[in-house]
Amino acid sequence: MQKEQIIKRPWCPFCGHMVEKAVDLPDRKMQEFTVGNCSCGAVYSCDPTGHNVGSAMVETLVHACGDNWDLAWELLPEDDYLTGRVENYDEQTHQIAELGHIDGRIVRGVLYFVRLHTEISDIAERVRKKKEQGVVEAETKSGYRPPPVEPVSDDGRKPQRATKKMVRELAAAGDEDALVSLCLDDRKTLRLMQRFLYDPVEENRWRLAWLFGRVTARVATRDPGQVSELVHRLLEACSDSAATPWGMIETIGSVVAARPDIFGAFTRHLLGFVSADSTRVQVIWALAEIAQSRPDLVRETPFYSTFHFLNHPDPQVRGQVARLLGRITASEAVMQLMGLYQDQEEIVIWEAGEPVVTTVAEQAARAIQNIQGSKEK
Repeated sequence: MQKEQIIKRPWCPFCGHMVEKAVDLPDRKMQEFTVGNCSCGAVYSCDPTGHNVGSAMVETLVHACGDNWDLAWELLPEDDYLTGRVENYDEQTHQIAELGHIDGRIVRGVLYFVRLHTEISDIAERVRKKKEQGVVEAETKSGYRPPPVEPVSDDGRKPQRATKKMVRELAAAGDEDALVSLCLDDRKTLRLMQRFLYDPVEENRWRLAWLFGRVTARVATRDPGQVSELVHRLLEACSDSAATPWGMIETIGSVVAARPDIFGAFTRHLLGFVSADSTRVQVIWALAEIAQSRPDLVRETPFYSTFHFLNHPDPQVRGQVARLLGRITASEAVMQLMGLYQDQEEIVIWEAGEPVVTTVAEQAARAIQNIQGSKEK
C-alpha cells in the first residue's frame, strides 16, 4: 500500500514550536546560508540541497556565537551547545515532506539547529554587544555613513537589458548613475563589468575597480545579493591557478571598503593572497582602503603577518604596508616604521580612482602620525 504524503510546517526540535522561513543576513559572508531564530533561543540555517550540511553546521554555530569564530571553535557539543536537524525540508514552500518529494519534485533540504547553553549564550550575547559597540565607535571615528537607499523607478519605463557594448561604454565614461540603474534593471550588468577587468593596461583596471566600489555601494542598498555574488566570483577566480587575477583584488577591496557594514566579513579572506607576488601590493592596498572606514575589520585578521613586508625589496610594498599600518594604528610596528624615515623611493598609490605619487618615507611619517594621534585621544 502506497504511503500517504504528509505535509507539515517545520518545527524547532528543542521546543516544538513552528519556525519561520530562514532569511538572508544583512551582512554577507563567504559561506552564505539563510538563517533564522526560534523563540526558545535556538538558531537555525537552511541547506536546501542537503549536500552542504557540514558548512551549514559551522555557519549556524558561528552565527549563534555572534559571528565570533574564536568563541565558536572553543565550544564543545553537548557540553556547551545542543544540535538538531529537520530533514526533508522544502525551501520553496517552507514545508516538510515526509516522503521526500512534493508533486514529483525531490526534496532533500535540511534545517540545522544549534542552541547554546544558557551560560554560553550569555557570553555570546556580551561578545555580540561589545562587537556592535566597537563597530559604532569605528564608524563614528571614521565618519562612515552608508549611502541612502536607491529610489524605486516609478516612471513606468521598461527595465533595460544590459549588453556588453552598453556596459563598456558606460564604464568607460564613468557613468555611475546609469550603471546603478542598469544593475537594478538587469542583474548580469556586474558580470559584464567584471569582464573588463581583463585589461592589460593597469591604470584602466584601477579606475574600473574604484568605479565598481561606487556602483556596488549604491546597488547594495536595494539588492546586496548580486554584489555578494560578484565578490564570490572574484574570490573564486583569484583562487584559480589557471586564471589571471587582474583587477580582482582591487575590486574586492573597493566593494568592501564602500560597504563594510554589509561585506566586511570578506576582509579576512583577502590576506590569504598576500603571499603571491602578483597580488601582494593589491591585497595590502585593499586592506588599507577597508581600514579607512573600518580598521577593526583589518585588526580582526592576522595582520601581524604583514610587518615583515616593511623590509621588502619592492618600495611599492613597503609604502603600501606603511599606509595600512597607519590606518589601523598599529602601534606594535612603530619602531619598524621609523626605519623608513629616510626611504625616499617614489611609489604610486591609487586613491579615488586616480594615481597619487608619494614616497615610502612620506607614508611612514603619516603612519606614525596617525598612531601617535590615536594615543593622544
